[in-house]
Amino acid sequence: MGPLVVLAYSGGLDTSAILPWLRDTYGARVLCFAADVGQGTGELRDLVDKAKRSGAVDCVIEDLREPFVRDFVFPTLRAGAIYARTYLLGTAMARPITAARQVAAARRAGAQALAHGCTGKGNDQVRFELTYAALAPDLQVIAPWREWSFQGREELIAYVKANDIPIQATLEKPYSTDRNLWHCSHEGGILEDPSVEAPEHIFVMTRNPLEAPDRPVTVQIGFDAGTPVSVDGETLGPVALLERLNAVAGEHGVGRADVVEDRLVGSRAASTRRRAVRSSTPPTGSSSSWCSTAGPSSSRTSWPSTTPIWCTTAAGGPRNGRRSTPP
Repeated sequence: MGPLVVLAYSGGLDTSAILPWLRDTYGARVLCFAADVGQGTGELRDLVDKAKRSGAVDCVIEDLREPFVRDFVFPTLRAGAIYARTYLLGTAMARPITAARQVAAARRAGAQALAHGCTGKGNDQVRFELTYAALAPDLQVIAPWREWSFQGREELIAYVKANDIPIQATLEKPYSTDRNLWHCSHEGGILEDPSVEAPEHIFVMTRNPLEAPDRPVTVQIGFDAGTPVSVDGETLGPVALLERLNAVAGEHGVGRADVVEDRLVGSRAASTRRRAVRSSTPPTGSSSSWCSTAGPSSSRTSWPSTTPIWCTTAAGGPRNGRRSTPP
C-alpha cells in the first residue's frame, strides 16, 4: 500500500491532473483537502463526488471564510499592504490558512505527505511550503509541477481527458483561476502577453464599466480600530460585509486590475485580478467612516468638521479611482 498524501485540491485543471498522477507515480492513496474561502458554491458543488470519481479516498471541505477574512484579510487591509504597486494580495492571504488546515487534516488522517498544485515558477509554492515547514517539517512535500514531464497546461488538458476527468479549462481558455471573498485572479494563456487586453468573459465578479449604471451610488463603511464593521450603518460580520461590498462595487465595474507580478524565483508573470474593495485602509484608532462614490463622472468629496472620514471617489470605472486623505 502506498503513502497517504493529502492534496490541496480545488478541482481545477492542475489538481485534477495531480490526483491521478500521484496514484500513478507514487502509488499513493490521495485524500483531497479543499478550503472554502468564499470561491462560491459553483466551485465547491459536487467537488467531493468529483474527487472520489477521480480516485481519491475522500475529500474534506472546510469552511474557512470567517477566519480567512478576520485573521488574514482585515489585518492586511489595516496594514495597507499592496504588492508591486497594484496587487492587493488576494491569493497570497488565502494560502497560509489553507496550508495550515491542510496540515491539520494530514495529522488527523495520519498521512505521510503533503501535495499542492503550485507551479515551479510562482510565489504560491513558497507560501504553501513555508507553512508546511513551520507546521509539519517531518512530512514529505510533493510538488508535481517541479517533478512531472508535462510542459504546459495544454498537455495537462490532454492528460485529464485521457483519465475521463471533467474540467472547465480548454485549449482556448487554459487559464488558472483563483477566487475567494477578496478577489478572483486569472493567469495563463493569452493573459501572459501584457500587450493583449484581457477578454471580457473572464470577469466574473465585476460588470463591464461600459455597461455599469449611469448613476453613482454612495457607500459608507464604518470602521473600528481600522477594521471594517458596518455598511451604510448596518453592523455586519466579516463575511457578510465583504459580500455586500463585492455586490455593490461589482455592479458598478469597480475592482479590475492588470498585474505584472515579480516572483521570488526571478521571473515575472502577467495576470488579471478583480476586487470590489480597492482603496487603502483608513487610519487606525477610533471609529471612522469610509465613503465611496462609484459612477460615471467625478464627484466632489466634502469633509465634515468633526467626524474623521476616509473617502475614495471611483468614477467611470475601476481605473479612475481617486483617493483623498482627510485635511
